[in-house]
Amino acid sequence: MSYENILLKKEDKLSIITINRPESLNALNAKTIQEISTALDELKADNSCRVIILTGSGEKSFVAGADIKEFSEFGQEKAEELARNGQNTLFNKIENMSKPVIAAVNGFALGGGLELAMACHIRYASENARLGLPEVTLGLIPGYGGTQRLPKLVGKGIANEMIFSAKMIPAQKAKEIGLVNEVYPIEELLTKTKELANTIAHNSPMAISKAINAVNLSDTEKGFETEIKYFGELFEMEDKKEGVSAFLEKRKPNF
Repeated sequence: MSYENILLKKEDKLSIITINRPESLNALNAKTIQEISTALDELKADNSCRVIILTGSGEKSFVAGADIKEFSEFGQEKAEELARNGQNTLFNKIENMSKPVIAAVNGFALGGGLELAMACHIRYASENARLGLPEVTLGLIPGYGGTQRLPKLVGKGIANEMIFSAKMIPAQKAKEIGLVNEVYPIEELLTKTKELANTIAHNSPMAISKAINAVNLSDTEKGFETEIKYFGELFEMEDKKEGVSAFLEKRKPNF
């Protein structure tokens, strides 16, 4: 399928979605959100794809935020619809994807851009990355999950500080507080992200899918029981048989 606002590239067991609106610093509009969602559906159905990388075009910006021009005249009903549709169409879909989604945050990740990165399972950032939630400067709050995901990643106190102050933080600070996993020079970011993706891609896709679901329930009452259930279910699946056989035979598993 052809896309207007994103690029989709498949490389062996991994795929790269690049948000490609450099003229607007890759700002998210409705069409871009829908195209990313459609690409994710395509990759979910592609058995050759094991891991997905999400990044922005150029070196200045991952996603500089939502396209404010699209919703500047909205009232309450349309604004709630915008937030709900965005979360259901894309942000929640990323978080619940059965395949890992890694954000390669190259430059600005502000507002909806940071919310997009936080919905991913893992985040790597470039040294020039700047991350923040500036919505209160517009008289708004984050609407794509920012108030819910940020406290889980960095704690309520730091999340409150970031949201209330609207300050941007540099990449190294983001690593210190656990908002991103690693920081690399911009020229190494995609290479390092691909290295991680390829490592993941050689592990059991079924086990990883179960792990994603279990981790997503880690702050709920269902978390421990879900882990136990999935642990047992995997004993009946071919990936477990291959993995254990490979270990006992002192060879690499072929999942």
